[in-house]
Amino acid sequence: MKTIKMMSVAAVTALSLMSAASFAQSVSVTDSTLDGAEAQVAAKAHQEGLNYKITSADTRNDVHMTAELYK
Repeated sequence: MKTIKMMSVAAVTALSLMSAASFAQSVSVTDSTLDGAEAQVAAKAHQEGLNYKITSADTRNDVHMTAELYK
């Protein structure tokens, strides 16, 4: 009985983590300015009804930005 209970707890935990991870999306944008790139990310997040967190930005020639969209 104890083994079944432990397996049930492990299954619920695993499913909780999977459902939270399934909402996260990664997006990449390119623009000539940081503000423009962030505006593109914000527009994509707004369109999906999600929040965003910028995970990287590179400003060599143009701005290349990567962000994670999440609920």
